[in-house]
Amino acid sequence: MREEREAPHDGVPASALFEDGVGLSYDDFILLPGYIDFHASEVSLETQLTRGIRLKRPLVSAPMDTVSESDMAIGLALQGGIGILHYNNTIEEQAAMVRRVKRFENGFISDPVALSPDHRVTDVDHIKRTLGFSGIPITEDGTLQSRLVGIVTNRDIDFEKDRTRLLREVMTTDLVTAPKGVTLSEANKILKRSKKGKLPVIDDEGRLAALVSRNDLVKNKDFPEASKDSRKQLLAGAAVSTREEERGRIDSVVAAGADVLVIDAAQGHSRFEIDTVRYIKERYPHVEVIAGNIVSLGQCDALIRAGADGLRIGMGPGSICITQNMMAVGRAQASAVYRCARYAREHGVPVVADGGIRGIGHIAKALAIGACTVMLGSLLAGTAESPGEYLYENGVRVKQYRGMASLEAMSAGGGKRYLVEGDGIQVPQGVAGTVVDKGSLTDYIPYLAKGVSQAFQDMGVRSVTEAHEALYSGRLRFERRTAAAQEEGSVHSLVSYREPRWGIR
Repeated sequence: MREEREAPHDGVPASALFEDGVGLSYDDFILLPGYIDFHASEVSLETQLTRGIRLKRPLVSAPMDTVSESDMAIGLALQGGIGILHYNNTIEEQAAMVRRVKRFENGFISDPVALSPDHRVTDVDHIKRTLGFSGIPITEDGTLQSRLVGIVTNRDIDFEKDRTRLLREVMTTDLVTAPKGVTLSEANKILKRSKKGKLPVIDDEGRLAALVSRNDLVKNKDFPEASKDSRKQLLAGAAVSTREEERGRIDSVVAAGADVLVIDAAQGHSRFEIDTVRYIKERYPHVEVIAGNIVSLGQCDALIRAGADGLRIGMGPGSICITQNMMAVGRAQASAVYRCARYAREHGVPVVADGGIRGIGHIAKALAIGACTVMLGSLLAGTAESPGEYLYENGVRVKQYRGMASLEAMSAGGGKRYLVEGDGIQVPQGVAGTVVDKGSLTDYIPYLAKGVSQAFQDMGVRSVTEAHEALYSGRLRFERRTAAAQEEGSVHSLVSYREPRWGIR
C-alpha cells in the first residue's frame, strides 16, 4: 500500500517574512508558485472595498487632481473598479463631478435634467460641457413638476449655427414615451422599436418621471462588470478633508449621491480625523467611510473604533511622494499593508493599499499580503480619462502628474490633507512630473485585470478571498530577495530592448 506523505515546505509564511522588524517594499520579496488546476479565466477578482461595498475588480483611483475627476470615475466604475473624486476644487465643482458620475449610466434616470422651451441652445451646450450629456427633455417650466412638451438631442442642434435660438424653435415634439411603472425590460423594447435615443417616462398627468437612454443600454451590454448601486447607478467616491470648516463639502457630496467618502489625510491618526469619521457615521449612516492614511496597528485600532468601514494604508510610498524623506515618518509599504490588513481582518474591515504600485506584479503582491483593493495614482495618471492635456517631452507623449503635497498642488488647495496652519510657509511632501501616455481605460484596465488573474493562477489561488485564506493559513509561501535577486528578475544582459506598451514592472 502506497504511503501518503506531506509535501515538503519551501520558503516561509508571511508571518515569518514580516515579523523581523525590517521594513519591506514590494520588490523585497517574491511569492513561490502554487499548484495549478484551473485556468486564469476562472480567477475571480471580486473583492470588498469597504464593509458594505463590493467591487468586481480591486482597482481604486487616487483622489488626486491629475488622476481622478468624473471621466476617470466613470471609466473605472464601468470596468468594475471605483474612482475617488479629488477635492482640490470648490464644493460645488466636486458635487457636480459626483452628480455626473451618478447620472452617467442608470437603467432609469430618475432625476433627469430638464429645460423649458424658453431656454436656449447655449444652455444645452453648458449641460453637455459640465455633465457630459445632451439629450434634454423639455417641460413647460423646466422642472419635473410640469408637463413634458418636447426633447432636444444632438440631431436637433448639431448643425445649428445660432446657439442663442430658443429651444421651442428646435425641439422635437413628436415624442415616443412610456408610462410610469414600465419595467426596464419593457422600456428597452420600446426604445428598440422606436429607434430613438431617449425614452421619456411620464405619469398620468404627462409629467416627466424618468428617462431611459439608448447609450445606457449599450453600456449595460459592453460593461457587465460595472460597479453599480441598488438603483443601477455607477458607484462614486469622494475625498473630504478633516477640517471642520469643510463639513459643508461632506454634506454636498453626500447629497449629490457619493457612495463612499475617503477622508484624505496624510497622517490619519488624529483627533480631527476621528471626529470626522464620527460626524459622517452619525449624520449619514448609509454612507461608507474609508479612513487614513495609516501604517501602524495603533492607527488602525483608533479608526476602526471610530467607525471606519475601510482603511487606507500608506504613508510615503508613492512615486511623487517624499514624505518619508522630508518628515522622517512612515513605513515601508509592504510591511504596512501586511500588518494593518492582518489586524483589520480581525475586525471585518477591508484595507486599501495606497501607493508604491508600479505594475501588475505589485498589485498581485499587495492583494496577496492582505489588501482587498489597491489605490492607483501614477498607473492611471497617463490615461485618456485622467485630467489634463497630452504634451510631448523628448519625443514621448506624456501627461502631467503631481503629488497632492507638491507646491503646485498645495497652492491650488491640496494642503487640506495636511495639518498645516496656513502661515504662508509651505513644506512640500511631494513633487510634480510627467507620466507616459497609457491610452484609454477601456483597454488598460482589462490588461491589468488579466495580468493579476494570471499572477493568482501562478500562486495557485482562484480569488482574492482564497488568496487571503492561503496567506493566513501559511499555504502562500514567500522568500526575501536580495538586490542581486531583484536585478536578476528584471531585464538584464541586453544591449537594447523594446519595452512593452504598458511597461514590465
